[in-house]
Amino acid sequence: MSLPLSPPIKADDLLAFATAVYRTAGLDRQGAELCADTLVQADLWGHQSHGVMRLPWYVARLKSGVVKTDAVPEAVVDAGAVAVIDGRDAMGQIVAAHGMREAIRRARLHGVGAVALRNSNHFGTAMYFTLTAARAGCVGFLSTNASPAMAPWGGRAKAVGTNPWSWAAPAGRQAPMVLDIANTGVARGKIYLARQKKLAIPEGWAINAAGEPTTDPEEALGGVTLPMAEHKGYAIAVMMDMLSGVLTGSAFGTGVTGPYQAEKRGGTGHFIIALDIAAFQSPDAFGARMEQLIGELKSVPLAKGHDEIVYPGELEARNDAYNRANGLILPGDTRRDLATLADEFGCRSLLPV
Repeated sequence: MSLPLSPPIKADDLLAFATAVYRTAGLDRQGAELCADTLVQADLWGHQSHGVMRLPWYVARLKSGVVKTDAVPEAVVDAGAVAVIDGRDAMGQIVAAHGMREAIRRARLHGVGAVALRNSNHFGTAMYFTLTAARAGCVGFLSTNASPAMAPWGGRAKAVGTNPWSWAAPAGRQAPMVLDIANTGVARGKIYLARQKKLAIPEGWAINAAGEPTTDPEEALGGVTLPMAEHKGYAIAVMMDMLSGVLTGSAFGTGVTGPYQAEKRGGTGHFIIALDIAAFQSPDAFGARMEQLIGELKSVPLAKGHDEIVYPGELEARNDAYNRANGLILPGDTRRDLATLADEFGCRSLLPV
């Protein structure tokens, strides 16, 4: 039975709990804090499909040993603006953060930094890492491949991952502009979240194992998630796998394992680009031009049924401010799973839910 909604939870309390669990699972302090922060930040942005709901999944992979607690990413190619880094089966968050730092450093030297990452794992929300670039005065790009979730266009067997990608850029006095999307019509995590909340999913999200439309999240998870924009979403997903898996030297296609399977090596690959804005124009001029772009978007007359126009990343920035001030509400099933984890790892005293 699902628990009722919890009282609001302070983000800092949730962060302390998740950090303690990761520490007990074997990560060092820096790694545990990073991995915990990526989860809590996703909840703050309003993306509960990628929030602390996923903590038990990540911990299970650490326990099984397919994700290495002591792995240190290692450069295998160091060529000026370009680097290739072997993640050595570390947490995907640790690998992606390392790769983004390297891309920014190289962009400072060369105007552009391109970093390919292999032998990594699922890292949560891509925008967590591209926003690092935006805050450093860069335009950031990050792609990743993922375990098969959808069929090639015209098929009905999983062979293509959601393969998300993100762009982020500073926007002057506004919150950064940031895009983070999967190439399916919906991230697979949102189907898991619907299952936790005991909700039907909208038509058009998935088909079941028989190839029939379904609104049942359980059937959807056993079936195939549908691409966004039909054949276009499928094609973009394949190109992101080319960048993230084939080009990086990591696994690709059906060779990638997601966070939902505790005992199979991830083989996940990522690809990062950082562009140093100062190499193209004055950062102040860029900021002013971004503000002008946002202003033009917001000045467009509203369509029927809409009360405002927002730019990419604006809603997440608002949600972050609201949830930090008012606390987070977690679904009952997430609270139950966290309580089980707390008992297993001796962290019950830190459990804020």
